Amino acid sequence: MTKRILVIGAGAWGCALALHAARTQAQVHLWARNPAGRLPSGAMPRLPDFPLPDSITVSDKIPSTVSATLVVVPVQHLASVLPLLPAAPTLLCCKGVERNTLAFPLEVLARMRPDLSGGILSGPNFAHEIAAGLPAAAVIAAQAEQNAQALTHLLATPLFRLYASTDCMGVQLGGAAKNVIAIAAGTAIGAGLGENARAALITRGLAETARLAAVLGGSATTLAGLSGMGDLVLTCTGTSSRNYQMGLALGRGAQTDTALAGLPGVAEGATTAGALLALAQKHGVTVPIIETVSDLLTQKLSLAQAQDRLLSRPLKQE
Repeated sequence: MTKRILVIGAGAWGCALALHAARTQAQVHLWARNPAGRLPSGAMPRLPDFPLPDSITVSDKIPSTVSATLVVVPVQHLASVLPLLPAAPTLLCCKGVERNTLAFPLEVLARMRPDLSGGILSGPNFAHEIAAGLPAAAVIAAQAEQNAQALTHLLATPLFRLYASTDCMGVQLGGAAKNVIAIAAGTAIGAGLGENARAALITRGLAETARLAAVLGGSATTLAGLSGMGDLVLTCTGTSSRNYQMGLALGRGAQTDTALAGLPGVAEGATTAGALLALAQKHGVTVPIIETVSDLLTQKLSLAQAQDRLLSRPLKQE
């Protein structure tokens, strides 16, 4: 039986996952708001170097019957597309927290479409490398282990190694927090504070993420893996990271709106910072890096004040 995979969202990550799904010998339907915007080469504008093969149909129509749906839209727009989905296993391929409700992606799915079995994909993956078929790995988490296993077997290839997990909160939190820490890391490099400062931010950022995971029900083991430390390191050091690029601009003196406008896509960390801070405050968890990034983005702190706040904190045991 031929696999039919629906990909919702034709940004860079959506196109990359469509290309990957096509390599699993699936018929792929890529849903795009503007399918007519396809380039003469056959590529989509957000991933212009990778023409889509004939096995990928690009359309603004959604088929009624598919083997699985991959939802690849920013978290803030997730609720608007979920009512459109057909009845099929659904894999959310976005990272962040819904700003108004403080809900993680799978919580949004449960609220909007309780009829669908869902999973979450996360890991250290840049879109252009997945599109090129370079080796990579990621995690698929679902509440039921059999659902996580089924989705990994559906999409895994020798060059894209997928691991199953049932720690949905750990996987989602790691994917959300790393974008905020990446803004901090980029800011440090943009401001000329050096590699030592960036390494410290990565390490202490993981520590505060682990504290938050402990109260939300996530596992420290998950945060030591691909969707935690793996994704954090890539996003805080890879120049293709939009969140890191935003931090670079902030560190060089740009205001938030200017930094966002200069990006090729969405920097989820810009909206996730405030949401994660609200979650941490709700549960009484100290998250100094996330809080500082949130206040820097909203101009409550200057760059100099942000640096001073983090470096003047009381000394403590690690």
